[in-house]
Formats: sequence, structure tokens, C-alpha cells
Amino acid sequence: QWATIRLQKGVKKPQLQMPQTPTANGIIERDETPMEKEIARLHRADFEFSHIFYFCRKGFEAIVEDEVTQRFSSEELLSWNLLTRTNVNFHYISLRLTVVWVIGVIVRYCFLLPLRFTLAAIGITSMIVGTTVVGQLPNGSVKNYLSEVVHLTCSRILVRALSGTIHYHNKENRPQKGGICVANHTSPIDAIILTNDGCYAMVGQVHGGLMGVIQRATVKACPHVWFERSEIKDRHLVTKRLREHVADKSKLPILIFPEGTCINNTSVMMFKKGSFEIGGTIYPVAIKYDPQFGDAFWNSSKYNIVSYLLRIMTSWAIVCNVWYLPPMVREEDEDAVQFANRVRSAIARQGGLTELPWDGGLKRAKVKDTFKEEQQKNYSKMLVRNGSIG
Repeated sequence: QWATIRLQKGVKKPQLQMPQTPTANGIIERDETPMEKEIARLHRADFEFSHIFYFCRKGFEAIVEDEVTQRFSSEELLSWNLLTRTNVNFHYISLRLTVVWVIGVIVRYCFLLPLRFTLAAIGITSMIVGTTVVGQLPNGSVKNYLSEVVHLTCSRILVRALSGTIHYHNKENRPQKGGICVANHTSPIDAIILTNDGCYAMVGQVHGGLMGVIQRATVKACPHVWFERSEIKDRHLVTKRLREHVADKSKLPILIFPEGTCINNTSVMMFKKGSFEIGGTIYPVAIKYDPQFGDAFWNSSKYNIVSYLLRIMTSWAIVCNVWYLPPMVREEDEDAVQFANRVRSAIARQGGLTELPWDGGLKRAKVKDTFKEEQQKNYSKMLVRNGSIG
């Protein structure tokens, strides 16, 4: 905030004051009136050619700033946090402010980064060695206990490597064995953030390189569920293996991120229904990061994993809140989609996130023609229905 005040005082040219609106963080000012009501209002009078401008405006709004694309870029800050990622209005103002920023760079890269890298190396090495040793023990309560100790200890070392400050709320609702933990997804470190407070069985695709070494070591000590690339596309096989895991009440709760991709922590997008077809108890978890100290969002289309981890480890800290929500079960009159939407709504409310119905897969894929046709049919129905009323 001090830096931002300095920026504002240093601007010599008068700035045009923009009106304050509820959408001040957006590019455009949107009309929040539902389309059904607006069309009904238009049909109260005789048709005029000017009515088509409503649809034109809606189209321009979607082109200039749609609800999906902006969720895959870093959240804009109200004030500069002396990091490389800063407010778009930041410019060079004074030598004093530049010196402060340079000192921050020296502290982050010359002092914090080496220390954090050392802690990360210790945590990863301990994870590989510890789980490999524990994996040699016969199955039983001793092996399970030692596996949990190794996972918790190593995860806490890795959180220290990120200077993580995590606040856990409502710990009485922590996921129990035989259940399924679902959470909103912002970053690959979400799993470490949660494992810092309890052990989970991870679900994911088999990787190569260092990640593959970690996966092969951890699965020896803990019943993680790793799939080959060919298997992950077989939805029935995935569901079968997950059901078998949930059926064993002695196994750790499964950790799943139903969005399927990282969102910038301002919203929660559509939950894939597969996680909610398995059965069992769902334990929702809401994760909310504070971007003032470091941006935890991973824009995988812009940064590879190495660049992302470098940005994370050179930030000031990773600060976040984690809320354990009361367990939820699927009701008799609910299908998997309705249950997924109910869980998503609970997570969005608790985390103060915007709830969006869009598929996170739009991050890399185009909108399907069938979805476009469905929206066209909905618009046609609104026009016909309101036209008959008018």
C-alpha cells in the first residue's frame, strides 16, 4: 500500500477519474439484468430495429471480456507488492521506489531462493527415500502409520520451502478414511497445502522425470491411484478403481480436483461429474490464496512447471486459507451433475469465489458446436415465449 501511494503521488499528469462501479476490476461495465427479463421488456412494445442492439451489446461484451478467458490469467492487484508481477499502471516514479524494489529482488533471489531450494531438495529427497524404505515393510498398521508420518513430515518441509502461511478452519470436518475430498484447483501446490494437515491418496496420471520417480516411490508406501495415459481416458476403468478404493474404509481419503485444470482463484468452474458417481461421502474443501504476497496460480499455457516454481519460490510467501466444509452425501433425487453443482456452490460460498457454469477445458479447447446449438435454442425459446406474450 505504501508503494501504491508513492505511485499515485508521483504521477504528475492529472488522471481521468473513472466512475466507481460494481465491476471496477473489469474492462467494461456490464448490465447484470437477466436476458429473459430484458427480452420480455423489449416485447412489451412493437418491434423496432433498435431492439437488435441488445444482442449486439451482449456479443461485444462476450468478445471484449468473456467470463472464461479472464479466469486463466493472474488476478490483478489493487496495489503493487514489489514483485515482478505488478499492477498494470506501475511505471518508474522515483529513485527511492526503484531502490526498494532492487533490495527486494536481492532479498528474494540471493537469500530466500537458495534457502528455499535447499529445503525443497531435502523434502523431495526425504520423500523418495522415506517412502521407498517404508514400502519394503509388510502391509499392516505399522506400515500405514510410518507412511503417514513420512508424508506429513516431507509435506511440511516443502511448505516451509514456499514460506507457506496456511490457516486451517473447521478442522472437525477434515476428510475421513474411505471418503472423497474435493477442492477447487489453483496450483499444483494445492496437494501439498492439504497434505500439510493430513494424508490423502492422490489420483492422477503417470508422469516421467522427477515427478515419475516420486510417484513410483510414494505408491509403494501409500495407496495412491496412478493411471497410465491410455487408462485415464477410460472413464469406466477410472470409476471402477476409485470405487474399489472408497469401498475399503481403512484406506486414506481420495483427493480429487474436479475442475480438471487450474483456475486463477477468483472463481470455481464446472465440476466434472465423474468424482460424484463413485459413491461414498464427499468432503468439500475451499482453498483461497492471498495474492498480495505471491501469485499461486499456475498459467500452464504461459509458463512451464520450472518457470512456475521459480516464480513461486522467489515470491514473498504463499499465504492461504483452507476451510473444511461439513461432509455431503448424494440425495436420492439427485443425479451426479446436480450433486456436483451443489458441492461446487458450497465451496464457492465459503471461499468467496465466483461460481461459473463453464467447463475449465475451454482453457485449451474450443467451445463444442453442440453447446453453441444448445445456447441458440435457448435464445430462440426466449424470443418465441416472450414474443407470444407481447
